[in-house]
Amino acid sequence: METRYIFVTGGVASSLGKGIISASLANLLIARGFKVTIQKLDPYINIDPGTLNPYEHGECYVTDDGAETDLDLGHYERFTNISTSQKNNVTTGRIYQNVITKERRGDYLGHTVQVIPHITDEIQEHITTLGNTGDYDFVITEIGGTVGDIESLPFVEAIRQLRWQKGLNSLVIHLTLVPYLKATKELKTKPTQHSVKELQEQGVQPDIIVCRTEHDISENLRNKIALFCNVDATSVLQSVDAQSIYEVPVLMYKEGLDREVLRKMNIDKVKEPDLTYWKDFLHKLRFPKQSVKIGLVGKYVELNDSYKSIIEAFTHAGVANECKVELELIHSEYIDNENVSKKLSHLNGILVAPGFGDRGIEGKIIAVNYARTHSIPFFGVCLGMQCAVIEFARNVLQWQDAHSTEISPQTPHPVIAIMAEQENISDKGGTMRLGSYPCRLLPNTKVMQAYGEENIRERHRHRYEFNNQYLDDFQNAGMIATGINDDRNLVEIIEIPSHPWFVGVQFHPEYKSTVLHSHPLFVAFVKAAMQNKSNSK
Repeated sequence: METRYIFVTGGVASSLGKGIISASLANLLIARGFKVTIQKLDPYINIDPGTLNPYEHGECYVTDDGAETDLDLGHYERFTNISTSQKNNVTTGRIYQNVITKERRGDYLGHTVQVIPHITDEIQEHITTLGNTGDYDFVITEIGGTVGDIESLPFVEAIRQLRWQKGLNSLVIHLTLVPYLKATKELKTKPTQHSVKELQEQGVQPDIIVCRTEHDISENLRNKIALFCNVDATSVLQSVDAQSIYEVPVLMYKEGLDREVLRKMNIDKVKEPDLTYWKDFLHKLRFPKQSVKIGLVGKYVELNDSYKSIIEAFTHAGVANECKVELELIHSEYIDNENVSKKLSHLNGILVAPGFGDRGIEGKIIAVNYARTHSIPFFGVCLGMQCAVIEFARNVLQWQDAHSTEISPQTPHPVIAIMAEQENISDKGGTMRLGSYPCRLLPNTKVMQAYGEENIRERHRHRYEFNNQYLDDFQNAGMIATGINDDRNLVEIIEIPSHPWFVGVQFHPEYKSTVLHSHPLFVAFVKAAMQNKSNSK
């Protein structure tokens, strides 16, 4: 079967959920037996989101091959259980960087380099190369931003050109908002009409329109949208607000999104999707047998997207334990020794989140201390693990001035220090320790019990590590290195065996948690929180 290309655009407003719709369609097509991949084209000029503030762009997601990408790639992996790579996320910055590099090399010798055809050709090359390298049946390409944005014009033009080249092997889905006016108690289709008109003026006619809405769209309104937007009435679908993003694939199946795509592309005699596991997951999500309260202590808690993968990993782990995880986001900047008990004492488990910089770090260290001294299950991720090491050094080893050289370069006890290969690096973008690395687990440990295997691979995003100079001091005092990268002799995991469940990891386990495969450390942590709740009754 020749590779088909599906493009997903958005209109009226941003953050409508193009990534979720794209991932849901991929989920349904995979359930029908097709081989599918998804990519995100982002219009911003940054080479990647690695240097963007989480408040502005949300979480930076990391792939196995070390790409710093948009958080939508996390949705792609969680919904499809297929790993993404550098090829699955392309920005305007990377497109222009590639074109300028080629120009300097002489690839365009004698030609004036222009948006058309050079930039649009580069965009098309990224789209089609992904399809050619993986022997895929479908490549779903999500265009970031909103139709009408000046930044997205070259991407829309590239789609227009590809539509002519691919014919019936290409299709455009336009996601748009149908707002509800409370004053008149009616849904309004005019914004959708204008959004589609904007897309048509750029030479692209959508084949399917998916309407984000708070209320069901009547048949009359669907027919109205179809008439004004030049699409079949069967091609106007609704995406009603759902309680969980994991309901969207089932809702889209009921709406017939995958069937309409196959019909438009003249693909028939295809088996029905097997959604048995997905529906079982949703049943357990809706009807948990118990609940636990877990605190996520971080510095970006005002914006859920900053910790999107951690939040979703707790959803997966909760379902695996048939337990509802009531997640409480707690701002570390406002934790101090006077209020820590009030903020944390009611929790069954505490996770200290990753991050960079000194803001809020003392609050994280105080939260670690509270979890350690009150026998509350603790999970530290990346900087969260480093805070656990610093807290232990200060309060058990009695090195009150212990710190990370990231925060205090002159500390006499640098228990967390910059990695050797990072010392002479000045550029910020794409230069951290990124991607998947091996780790060997020690037997008879909490992490070995969780994983059930000795050798694992996990994704990283950091510049600082446990300082092995102090390893013997820590182990003699009761904090053990239970996960080691043998290639570099790096401490990747720490535990306190005398504690009910105290684990810190230098990597980011949340990046590998999916609906089909809940991450074992999150599953074990939630289970420990359940046990803690049971013991405290």
